[in-house]
Amino acid sequence: MDAAFTEEQDEIRRTLRELLHKHCGPDETKAAVRTPPGHDEALWRRLAHDLGLPGLALPAAYGGVGCGPTELALAGEETGRALLPSPLVATAALAAPLILSLGTARQRTELLPAIAAGQLTGTLVVPGGQLTTALALIGANDGDWAGGGRSGGIQARVDDGVWRLYGEAGQVLDGHTAGVLVVAAHTGGFARGRTLLFLVRTEGGASGQDAAVAPPAEVSGLLRTRQTVMDETRSQARVELRDVPAELLGEIGGDGAAVASALAATGAVAAAVLAAEAVGAADAALARTVAHVQAREQFGRPIGSFQAIQHRLADLYVTVQAARSAAYYAAWTVGGDPHAGARRAAEPGVCGLALAQALEALRTVAAEAVQLHGGIGFTWEHDAHLTFKRAACDELLLGPVHRLRAHAAEQAGLFTPGAREAVGA
Repeated sequence: MDAAFTEEQDEIRRTLRELLHKHCGPDETKAAVRTPPGHDEALWRRLAHDLGLPGLALPAAYGGVGCGPTELALAGEETGRALLPSPLVATAALAAPLILSLGTARQRTELLPAIAAGQLTGTLVVPGGQLTTALALIGANDGDWAGGGRSGGIQARVDDGVWRLYGEAGQVLDGHTAGVLVVAAHTGGFARGRTLLFLVRTEGGASGQDAAVAPPAEVSGLLRTRQTVMDETRSQARVELRDVPAELLGEIGGDGAAVASALAATGAVAAAVLAAEAVGAADAALARTVAHVQAREQFGRPIGSFQAIQHRLADLYVTVQAARSAAYYAAWTVGGDPHAGARRAAEPGVCGLALAQALEALRTVAAEAVQLHGGIGFTWEHDAHLTFKRAACDELLLGPVHRLRAHAAEQAGLFTPGAREAVGA
C-alpha cells in the first residue's frame, strides 16, 4: 500500500481548503443554512465551475473530472472541516454513483453531465429512515426495508405503461431542492416483490439557461417539505409521493439483486466520504479548541499550560489521528486501484468501521470542545455548537456506531462458531 497522496490529490485538498476558508466561515455558514435551499447556491456553483466538485468521481466521458472515490473522500474532509452546507453528499456520494452504476446509456447521458456541471442535484430517497440499511452498512439490504409490500414504505405499480409511486419518506438529504430523486420502491406485491430504484425528475432541478436537463414544470402528486433539524448544515426533507409518475432506473424489468449490489457498493463509497468528512470536522474543532486554551488566561497564565488540559487535548489528538487513518484506509480501499475489489472481499465492513470510528471521534471532540471553551462554550450561539450538532445528528442519521461495528463484525465472520474457536485457539 502506498499511503502517500499524489500531487493531484494534494492540489485538490489545498485549493478546496483555500476557497472554503475565504467563503465558508462560521458566519457565512449560519447565513447560508437560513436560506430557502439551505446552502449558498452561488458558492455551490463556484465549487462546481472552478473545481468540478460534484463531478469529481464521475468519468470524463460524462463531463466529470475523472478521479475516483478517494479524491471525493479527500474533498469531503475539507468540506467537513468547514461544515459546508451543500448537496455534495446527496448528489456525488449517493445519487450519481447509482445512476452511473444502474442507469441506461440514455439516462447516464442525460443526467450525469448536468450533475458534473453543478446544474443538477440529486439525492436518494429511502422510506422509513432506513438509509443505512439500504446502503448495507448496518445490515443486509436484501430484506423488506423499502416497504415489503405493506403500508409505511413506497410502492411502485405500472399504470398504462407508466410507473407510479405511492408513499413517503423522511430524513431525505437535500430532498427539498434535489433536481432528480432516486427513489427506492417496492414492486410486485408481497409474496413475489422486489425493491427497485426509480427516477423522479422534479421542478427546479436545473439552473441556468444552458441546463442539460429540463425538468417538467411541475410533478403531479409530489410534495416536498424541508424538515426542521438540529443540524441545519445537513438539510433534510420529507418527500410525499401520491401516484407520482416515475422512470425505472436501468433496463426494463429491473433486477433486484443488481439494485442491492449497487446500493451496497454506493454505501461503501458514501461511508468513506462521510468518515473523511467527520474527521475534517473533528480536526477543525480540535484546532479551534487548542487556539482557545492558548489565548484564554486563568490565574495569570493560559489555561492550556495546565497539565490536565494538555492531557485531554493529547487524548483528542490521538483520537482524531486514529480516525483519520481509518478514513484514509477506507477511501483507499474503495478507490480506483485494480485490486480494490479483492481487498473489499478480503476485508468486509472496512468502510463501516471507518465511519463508526470517525463518528465516535467527532462526538468526543465536539463534547470536549464545548467543555474546554468554558462558560462561553455552553452558549447555544457559540461556533462550537455547529460541530456539536453535526456530531449528534450524523450519528442519528448514519449510525448508531455500535450497529455499524456489529454489522462489520458479522460480515467478517467474527460471530460464527468457527471464528470463535479460532480466536480461542
